[in-house]
Amino acid sequence: MKIDYMQALKRTNNALGAWLIHGQEPLLEQNLLDEFRKEWRSKDIERQRYDIQSVHDWKNVFNALNSLSLFSQQLAIEVHGNIKPDANGLKLLKAFIQHNEQNLLVIVMPKQDTQSLKSSFIQTVEANGTLVSLQANYPKDRQHILEIEAKKLSLHLENDAWPWLLEHHEHNLLAAKNSLIRVSDTFPELANVGIKELHSCLQDQSRYSAYDLSDSLIAGHFEQSIKIYQYLIATGEPSTFILWVISKEMRLLMQLFEQPHQGIQLGIWKTKVHLYQKALQRLDAQEFLNWPSLLLNIDLSIKGISNQKPELLILQAIGQLCGKVLFR
Repeated sequence: MKIDYMQALKRTNNALGAWLIHGQEPLLEQNLLDEFRKEWRSKDIERQRYDIQSVHDWKNVFNALNSLSLFSQQLAIEVHGNIKPDANGLKLLKAFIQHNEQNLLVIVMPKQDTQSLKSSFIQTVEANGTLVSLQANYPKDRQHILEIEAKKLSLHLENDAWPWLLEHHEHNLLAAKNSLIRVSDTFPELANVGIKELHSCLQDQSRYSAYDLSDSLIAGHFEQSIKIYQYLIATGEPSTFILWVISKEMRLLMQLFEQPHQGIQLGIWKTKVHLYQKALQRLDAQEFLNWPSLLLNIDLSIKGISNQKPELLILQAIGQLCGKVLFR
């Protein structure tokens, strides 16, 4: 079954089997995963996460799905990455879909092109599970999604303010949502927010964006990356958004190291493939082994689950992407 983002939000309750969500809209990915996790917490369903760095990692995923712990009756597993299972992994996927009626597998991948969507792996999920495309191609779709976010904040924008907000952020939904949060904090008592209020509140945010941080990290410009990071935090971007940017670049680099000639297939823009290849030449591949645990530690610290400071861990991640080891 193939559904879109809005349909998927309505189907997270009691979801079972295999789900594959793909796209390049971090807000939609974040929202959908939040709905899944809320469901799992409410029903005490055990959650595990796996980051796929090679086809061999899929075996660990299916071993976990087929072996519950003593304290769990149900298991939900999140898989993040862009490496599809091999023939043996596909066999294990089909066995899971056919015989496991109590667990849930949620696979999170970057946007898949037309050719990738025809692969046996994705076709198997679509035919026997749920395939979700996270995209909002049209202005009315993007506005509708942001109107829902604004409603959560008890915020109402005038009709002509929506196009201005989207154009200001180059149609980046997550950045637009973060700006809605800032506007809500700035004008808590205002019934209707117009372009005038948006402009006064957000005009300074155009100095740096997440795209600038990504470009600086891949170029290895450490001082500039720190400057952009500090600016984004100072202007209201949440640490979760910064983590998403860092995580995306780390995973692309790790995947490109494993598949050096598959840059475009991994989701890297054609004009930027050479920049990522140059970054690989600059970086020590041995450090890649530490990146998944570093990303997990940042995630836990942001959520308050660990005692570590997310700011220091994020600085460490920025340093490693730029080829500088700040802490051990």
